[in-house]
Amino acid sequence: MKKFHFSILFSILFFSLSFSQDFVLSGTIVDAMTKAPLEASTVYAESIKDSTLVSYTVSDQKGVFELEGDTSLKEVNVFFSYNGYKPHYIKVKLGAQVDLGNVQLEEQAQELDAVLVVGDRVPITIKKDTLEFNADSFKTKPDASVEDVLKKLPGVEVDSDGKITVNGKEVDQVLVNGQVFFSNDPKVATKSLPKDIISKIQIMDTKTKTEEFTGEAGDGENKTINLTIKEDKNKGYLGRMAAGYGTDERYQVNGLLNYFSDKKRVSFIASSNNINNSGFSFDEIYDMVGNTSGGYSGARESGLINNFGNGITTSSNVGTSYANSEKGEYKIDANYFFEYSDSYNDQRTSRENILPDSRYFTDNVSNFEGSTNSNRGAANIDYDVDETLRVTVEPSMSINRTNSVNSNNRISTDENGDLINRNDRTTVSDGHQRNFSNRFGIMKKLDTIGKMVSFNFSNDNSENVNTTNLNSIREIFGDDPSVENLDQLSEIDNKRNSYELEVEYRQPLTSKLFLEFGYEYRNDQRDNAKEVMDFDTNTNGYTDFNTALSSDFTFGNIQQSPSFGVRSDGEKLNIRADASYVMTELKNEDFLQNTSFSNSYKNLLFRTRVRYNLGKNKRIYLRYNSSLNVPSVNQLQPVPNINDPLNVVIGNPNLLPSINHGVDFNYNNYNWKDRTGIFLYTGFDIQKDRVSAISTTDDNFLRTTRYTNVDGNYSGYGGVGYSKQIKKDSLYTLKFNVRPRLSYGRQVSFTNGVELKAKSFDVTPYVSTTYNYKEQLEIEPGYGIGFNNTTYNLESVEDIKFTSQNASLRVTTYWPKNLIWGNDLKYSYNGNVGPGFRKDALFWNMSLGLQVLDDKGTLKVLAYDLLDQNINTRRTTGEDFIQDFQGTVLQQYFMASFTYKFDQFGGKKPDVGGRRGRYN
Repeated sequence: MKKFHFSILFSILFFSLSFSQDFVLSGTIVDAMTKAPLEASTVYAESIKDSTLVSYTVSDQKGVFELEGDTSLKEVNVFFSYNGYKPHYIKVKLGAQVDLGNVQLEEQAQELDAVLVVGDRVPITIKKDTLEFNADSFKTKPDASVEDVLKKLPGVEVDSDGKITVNGKEVDQVLVNGQVFFSNDPKVATKSLPKDIISKIQIMDTKTKTEEFTGEAGDGENKTINLTIKEDKNKGYLGRMAAGYGTDERYQVNGLLNYFSDKKRVSFIASSNNINNSGFSFDEIYDMVGNTSGGYSGARESGLINNFGNGITTSSNVGTSYANSEKGEYKIDANYFFEYSDSYNDQRTSRENILPDSRYFTDNVSNFEGSTNSNRGAANIDYDVDETLRVTVEPSMSINRTNSVNSNNRISTDENGDLINRNDRTTVSDGHQRNFSNRFGIMKKLDTIGKMVSFNFSNDNSENVNTTNLNSIREIFGDDPSVENLDQLSEIDNKRNSYELEVEYRQPLTSKLFLEFGYEYRNDQRDNAKEVMDFDTNTNGYTDFNTALSSDFTFGNIQQSPSFGVRSDGEKLNIRADASYVMTELKNEDFLQNTSFSNSYKNLLFRTRVRYNLGKNKRIYLRYNSSLNVPSVNQLQPVPNINDPLNVVIGNPNLLPSINHGVDFNYNNYNWKDRTGIFLYTGFDIQKDRVSAISTTDDNFLRTTRYTNVDGNYSGYGGVGYSKQIKKDSLYTLKFNVRPRLSYGRQVSFTNGVELKAKSFDVTPYVSTTYNYKEQLEIEPGYGIGFNNTTYNLESVEDIKFTSQNASLRVTTYWPKNLIWGNDLKYSYNGNVGPGFRKDALFWNMSLGLQVLDDKGTLKVLAYDLLDQNINTRRTTGEDFIQDFQGTVLQQYFMASFTYKFDQFGGKKPDVGGRRGRYN
């Protein structure tokens, strides 16, 4: 039976790909007056009967286009569109090769209604710094989310975790009508909003607030997606609710309500689950699936869950978001969240510790339970006093409460397997954190050619109060056995008050060349009080003050940094170069230990960025950056930290700041005609005076760790990305990616006075494909393999070489109507995990969904980890260790759920006839 199903899938795939090209329309698009070619004009064909999109392309630098497609239609309407010009269309009889000659477009003197209607249907528009897609031009399954339509866009990739890239550049924010939607995490909008309310999808370079105000181009390192709501959908409300319950008492409940009124939006979200889910996705088939490796980083990034990030989390949250704007006057967005979560994680690690003349092994078993609740709110306000003056305010505030219990059992053995030491410890912590931060800015344009001045003041005020009870038994075996008991109560009160002032002035020399002057002042003051009390059996309480481990100190970090830069903004070439002179003063005074130290550093830092546009589609990017990393308080403070009695850590007040020198190169090219994209990237970092650990291990394998500055550390990376999209009419779409990557580096440390160097070299090629047949069948296979090599400078240590593999297959069917069947398989193999750790697993989720109530509701049955093989095992290597890890993961469960969607919109309904057409 399985062979029969696979043969059917293969036959469909082969039959679909065997179609030959049906038609090619070619020509040149020029300005009607000057006859100059119009690069990046959009050319698209529609059926005459119902205006369904058949194919589209974009003209090259010479205005030449070739519109290719496969269709059964004999005649189509062909439209020509270019920003700032009147759209034009002609009726064309299709053939193997049709030459349309010169197509002349006239400049648009006025906006006519007919022009707006036709222009609204253009599938893709390439503007100076924005790529705009018409959402309705890309066919998707019914009730698709924004994420589903993004997967259809050329050059756009969405991975299984919802991460979005555009020709290799990561999308770091998704806006709705130009406003933040709940949080900066793009997945909140892309997973929760339906495609059918979206009019345009605009992709642009992410900009700073200054670049937004001045209209400058972003640096191109990250992308922003802006979703514009359809006019007839922009007044009303949209709601989503879902609930599910399963075996092992697994559950999930979540809801989302959005109210739109032109530029105003009010949103509410609520969720509760115990499957590590973020709670903001409403996908009919792959939703309500827990994270496979424990914890849910995406949820923490979005601000919807605040947990410890390990094991299995039960979380509940409720939040609200508000956005409003008036062009030329103000823009505001604000949000508030309350979250509660508790987590538990049982994990096991086996570690090989490398010494200059020997090695020893530590095995650790830990059990963790923790809970947290928090209230968080933030706002972003831009107010335009006039067209030359903007004021911005960005306040945020949070109050958190955390509780945790962590138990550890660790043993150390020598190379012969003999027991050397053992430590059993339990740590109980109760913490309370408060934070308030704000950024206030003023930007003023002084003329029309780029002269401007800006002023920014920011503050960050926080307090962390924590009470910790440490119970520890440390046993030393061998020739001189001993037992040490610790029962301590520590009370820590850390306060931080940080203030920063930034002033920038830009002087234009020409309309394209600028001088930039800046000054930055930062004052970071920390008050740290740690009171350690030992348990006194005489008083039966924690009354014995431990002076050696206690501290009461103030730490100040004052930085001043004048800077000077040159900037050139050309049509193709953009150059930015600046230098800053950083003066750092560190002061520390410990009133309890009667110690103090002060250090001052002066560093000259340079930054350079070069971007060259080879055309509308090609870009080269080169960057050099030097950055300063000041040692942390814990690395500087010379007070012993005995949280781990087998590894006492002591800071070094004489540390220097480390400087990182980094070079990055990128090349991006997307051929819209062939729907083919390629990007190359490489980078290299050298770390000077990196803060590294110096460890000393005695005969009983008790380790003392201090810090020093070390040279010789570096890291590098490089990779290539290639993507290709093939589309045949409405029959099938094929999209594939090839992404090989390599990374290398060297880490330097010292142990027992001997320098240790660990060199790594990893190669990880990856390939994936997405095949969609008539929106009824979607197949998404992927495969990656990693070749990992780590070599050490010590002859007594063997080099580490192992292979890891990851394969995935997602198959989704939307036939028969209203029935959705999904299978998500992932295979992982860790080649060199140590004995006792499982190396491979096949992880399989299966869902079956039935759409009911006119597709407003979905009944679903989910089988999570159908084969019961989910694992969380991995191997890591460092300068002086090789470690295997295994932690708690979600186990097999089955869940039934129901999702309901409800919308009500007012305003003018779209005209589905005439020239407007439908793209469903």
